[in-house]
Amino acid sequence: MNLSLLLLLPGLAAAQDAPPPVAPETATSATTLDRVEVTGSRIKQSDAVTSQPVAIISRAQIDQSGATSIGEFLQDMTASGKALNAKFNSSGNFGYPSDGGGIGAGSAQVDLRNLGSNRVLVLVDGVRWVNESSASGVSGSADLNTIPLAIVDRIEVLEDGASAIYGSDAIAGVVNIITRKKFEGAVVHTKFGSYGHGGDDVEADVTAGTSGDRFNGVFSASYVKSKAISASEWARSSVPTPGGGPAGSSGTPQGRFIFCDPGITTPGTPGFCDPDTADWFDMTLNDGTTTPNYNGGAPTGPGGTYHGFNFTADGFNFAPYNLLLTPSQRTSIFGSASFAISDSVSLHGKVLFNNRKSTNQAAPEPIFVGPFAGTGGIADTISIAANNPYNPFGIDLCAVASPTCGDGTANFGFITKRPIELGPRIFKQDVSTWYFNVGIDGSNDWGPRGMDWNIDAVHSENQADQHFTNGFNVAKLKLALGDVNVCNATPGCVPLDLFGGEGRPITPEMFGYVTAPQHDSSKQVLDLVTANLTGDLWQMGSDRYAGFAVGFEHRRYEGDFTPDPLRQSGESQDSFAAPVSASYHVNEAYAEVLVPWLSSFSTDFALRRSQYSTFGGATTGKAGFRWQPMEDLVVRGTWSEGFRAPNLGELYGLTQFGDTLVDPCGSATHPGPIDPSFAAACGAQGIPTTFTQANTQIIKFTGGNPDLQPERSKNYSFGAVWSPSWAENLSWSRRMDFEFDYYHYKVTDAIQAPDTQALLNGCYDGSITGTACSGFTRGAGFQLNPPTDFLDNLGTITTSGIDFKTTWLSPELSWGQLSASLQSTHTLKYDAVDDEGNHAQRTVGLEVADSAIPDWQTNVQLGWHKADWNASWNVRYISAVDEDCGNAGTTPSTGCVNPVGLHELPATTYHDVQVGWSNAFGAQGLKVALGVNNLFDKEPPVCVTCSLNGYDAGTYDLPFRFWYMDLQYKF
Repeated sequence: MNLSLLLLLPGLAAAQDAPPPVAPETATSATTLDRVEVTGSRIKQSDAVTSQPVAIISRAQIDQSGATSIGEFLQDMTASGKALNAKFNSSGNFGYPSDGGGIGAGSAQVDLRNLGSNRVLVLVDGVRWVNESSASGVSGSADLNTIPLAIVDRIEVLEDGASAIYGSDAIAGVVNIITRKKFEGAVVHTKFGSYGHGGDDVEADVTAGTSGDRFNGVFSASYVKSKAISASEWARSSVPTPGGGPAGSSGTPQGRFIFCDPGITTPGTPGFCDPDTADWFDMTLNDGTTTPNYNGGAPTGPGGTYHGFNFTADGFNFAPYNLLLTPSQRTSIFGSASFAISDSVSLHGKVLFNNRKSTNQAAPEPIFVGPFAGTGGIADTISIAANNPYNPFGIDLCAVASPTCGDGTANFGFITKRPIELGPRIFKQDVSTWYFNVGIDGSNDWGPRGMDWNIDAVHSENQADQHFTNGFNVAKLKLALGDVNVCNATPGCVPLDLFGGEGRPITPEMFGYVTAPQHDSSKQVLDLVTANLTGDLWQMGSDRYAGFAVGFEHRRYEGDFTPDPLRQSGESQDSFAAPVSASYHVNEAYAEVLVPWLSSFSTDFALRRSQYSTFGGATTGKAGFRWQPMEDLVVRGTWSEGFRAPNLGELYGLTQFGDTLVDPCGSATHPGPIDPSFAAACGAQGIPTTFTQANTQIIKFTGGNPDLQPERSKNYSFGAVWSPSWAENLSWSRRMDFEFDYYHYKVTDAIQAPDTQALLNGCYDGSITGTACSGFTRGAGFQLNPPTDFLDNLGTITTSGIDFKTTWLSPELSWGQLSASLQSTHTLKYDAVDDEGNHAQRTVGLEVADSAIPDWQTNVQLGWHKADWNASWNVRYISAVDEDCGNAGTTPSTGCVNPVGLHELPATTYHDVQVGWSNAFGAQGLKVALGVNNLFDKEPPVCVTCSLNGYDAGTYDLPFRFWYMDLQYKF
């Protein structure tokens, strides 16, 4: 069997539904394939099995998946890790992640080998695609929602490092999206799908093309609209927290009040308002209260309207206000054309416009004021005046020491209030992408078989705006809660009532003064010029030629992030963010050589030199081999160096993030005796054994570092492809193929922020000492001050694993033809270690920070095809993972029964089916398909530590069945 047939094999192409089996005449023609360029090498080759593993995803596979975006499709590959998609609903309610790239709300990205989407290079027709902005930063990742699915001819995924071929960002691999270039006639396509709980999906696109002796042209216009699914549609959202834990949020509609009354002292304590908070109130209003009664300083006693705050009983369940699926509307226009000036020279061009409108929603924004808020900003300094007309306590609540506070000490922890009467926070994104490409292709008769060359110039930009409503201006909160005389003298100021709970709602007039809509914008621009030359150097045998490719590329990156002025000044309660406006350029040259020493053995080498305006130069290399000891078997391997230059967000971003950290000295989520390993360090700081963390979120400052250097990597792979001849043309088998690859990556000088939880734990159990612990300090009431979590070239990431793929195709029988394929990835190791030897929590088999690395991910496809009918059954398997109960709290209902135990997220299997009918109802060119994804309505496993919706949206599907009908008519 000629191994070039593997280009056509559905099972070895991708982790998705198999297309209809290849007809015999197609397979025969494949044995005389022309030399083509396959992702991973610029040298045109006729061998489909190259030295590196490349998955080739056909248009038929995409159509049979039911996917509405490229990102949705690719994230089901077994080699994929966690990446943003429409199931993520965080826009600003937690703040900004530490990578400087922003939140990416509404975008869809791709991760390979669990190394992060910023370590995957996205190409379109072999040329770099602009990175996304999404109005929250300057990202190093591409948004696949900017590329309409309608224009895709196929997708090539290089599951190997390729910096020597393509430059920066190709550490984990490359996704090359090949667009339709030669298309005759027109196709009208529409699709409707629904989850049955909202989330209706409507798609419509038209593609038309024509070609002649010298001209090819393709035009496509598409529209996709996906509606939202509220988290309230899922029964699990009714539990106290999305994951089933006891905590919820301390920002409750009834309010939470932590303060000390200087007129009241607890017997046996040394003085008023002691730092150990022994004589402090921590209370909330009783349900049903309409008139708060402080009851002469006995608010929790008989006649009082308060009780001691308890997370289990009083924590606010924010889950029903979230979205399980965020709505999105995408509109795009694409055109491409080529014109042959002569037999050897042609011009080509492409233009694309894509617009995305998407929305995220969060629970009503809680108001946190007072030192325990821990924002590091204005909210921590807010005091509440005794003459505030709604203050029921009759005393000044002082954030700092003041003569009006009894003995002159500060007596205020914080007051929180969740104003559900205002409505949820809404974040609306409007993102437009422009892409222009013009180039020239040519060939000449240099060398033994001629050479090919091309020059391309590209301008692309991604412009995003985000409008945020129902957020607060903290500076106005300070005025509205302070001295009422100052408020009355300030134009527009209305004294604010945080004390009446749900029984006395905040009035529209009060909201009118303290709320403030906010507008953020960002933009990324990529301009590049690239030139490539490829051909043969010399002949080495009757049918063997030494091939080469050389090229040059110039790129200029420009990034701007303009957060709302309230964010920049710290007056937005949502989050602080600083602006970014910067650019850099890079010049690169590469050379690649392929030497077929024997008809069965070849080697390839590549070298690339890059010169950056930000940090200087870098050189990367690659070596590979291909050995075919017999017709049925190819053995292959690669070794390569990689690097990733820090992007603009990583260099210059500065933001905040609300991390769901657990304080080792007294957790909010599981109060009680602290872990004995932390006790000594907590006691040494004077922290009382009765201390409890005030909030489940601890604000930290995150951002970039202008002194960052590039990441470096080394990776190698070794594998084999076997197509046994004994399985060809039998009564039970027409062909069978097997593919096996081992991969190993080591990234050094990795750009990352410290694992704050691991660092915090280590500083208190004594395993980490020195300057690494200097960022953890404590303020009022022993609450943690906001730590810094800035990026640095911190250490090393190592990961390794095994890919196994197999495909079987039956002969054509009277009742049809069967196919079966399997793709499986077994991740053997993932370890991230910083430069001081501290290991991050993230590892194989562990759920942490809303992300998991299952040790096994497997996809199986079964297919049937007869005449105009085909059917497929796709099974996706994800092995079990554990999560650390110490990051969640004691939740007996889910199995987290002690702070040091583990909670299992069991193995999960999804089933997707589709039936297709070509030339339906006797109409030539009409295709009808009906499909159901998640056929058995499998729910994702409960994740106690996951934020927002209580499951890992990067690993698991939505909890509902999705059915769809797809119609396509070609004429």
